[in-house]
Amino acid sequence: MPHFLDSVPFSGIIRIRDMMYAVERPFRLDQGDVSFDAPDSVKQGMVTAIADNRSHYLQTSGVPRLQELLAERLRAKNHIPVGSPDEVLVTNGGIHALYILFQALLEPGDEVVIPDPLWPPGAGTILSARGVVVRYPLHEAAEWRFDIDELAACLTPKTRAIYVNSPQNPTGGVLTRGDIGAIARLADQRGLWLVSDEAYEDVVFDVEHVSAASLPGMYPRTVPVYTFSKSYAMTGLRLGYLAVSDAALRDRVRKALFFTTSNVASVVQYGGIAGLEGSQDVVGQFRAELQSRRDLFYRGIESLGGVFSGRPPRGAFYAFLKFDPEWRTRVDPATLEAAAARGQEGVAGFSSPSWDLTAFLIAAGRIGCVPGVDFGPGGEGYLRFCFARERSELAGAIESLRNIFRQP
Repeated sequence: MPHFLDSVPFSGIIRIRDMMYAVERPFRLDQGDVSFDAPDSVKQGMVTAIADNRSHYLQTSGVPRLQELLAERLRAKNHIPVGSPDEVLVTNGGIHALYILFQALLEPGDEVVIPDPLWPPGAGTILSARGVVVRYPLHEAAEWRFDIDELAACLTPKTRAIYVNSPQNPTGGVLTRGDIGAIARLADQRGLWLVSDEAYEDVVFDVEHVSAASLPGMYPRTVPVYTFSKSYAMTGLRLGYLAVSDAALRDRVRKALFFTTSNVASVVQYGGIAGLEGSQDVVGQFRAELQSRRDLFYRGIESLGGVFSGRPPRGAFYAFLKFDPEWRTRVDPATLEAAAARGQEGVAGFSSPSWDLTAFLIAAGRIGCVPGVDFGPGGEGYLRFCFARERSELAGAIESLRNIFRQP
């Protein structure tokens, strides 16, 4: 296992995060973290749990009350026909849910078909289970959706599962009901599992979110994965969950859950209970503010005269922007030289157009972002910016970009 893990790459987001800690007064548009704080209900729930000495071992699958609330939520909100609350397993964030799922689902050499581009840990959790990643392309011209024939062409006798992520990180694409239906039919015809990463289910702008497991007959072969991180601004608290209908797979997932965490932190689970029992108005308030921030950021991008291009996303909170490959011609040579001197060490071992521009923006503008190639080969030529930061931080980043790039 030690030598095998050497072949599983870290996300470049980790490297960039380390680089940004060395930057004074940075614009942290690199990490997918909202600037909001967790709702008061969540915080009070954790305070009460501490006062009540909820600091002992818990059931591995989760506090029963939390499982009940999550099962109710999946039925009412996501329209997934969850039976017993025991079908819901509480995890240490969404990435942990994916990790234990693929540990339970895959044999060495099994293939999982994933979108390109995709959040890097999506591939990493598959590779960590000794699975094989096969990528199907997403197309900007189709609002970052897929072509079903291209997806079908990726399937082989070794394919075990299809991975979908909607709303999508990094592109912000949202799959339609027709898209989800097409993938569901394909999975059913080929006898494949469908892994549905729905971390951004509550961050959609003027479109509907469709859970794959809600389609008729699909829950038994679909594993939906969720997190409290985005909906409730609980990124650092690490609380996620997944629903598994199949009893045999669920037992394997529970075993992987036990071996990796025994049980998720008790205080955090009680915070989740309080968040679900409290008012849900805050979720809509977060979404409305994120839409306003999206529009503010894109207005700023349009003022740069074509250095970046791309349509505002329909979901999630990222601007996945294509950049002008001749961007250096828009920058003062002295600025280029100074930035190269400051940024050279930060990207040692990385070389690509999107990494070059990322390093330059960090060094010259204090602007954190993520190179598109880190999300897969289909992301080269793009950068990802997170617009979930405070409006003042977004405005500061735009002003820094204006100072860097000369107007044509």
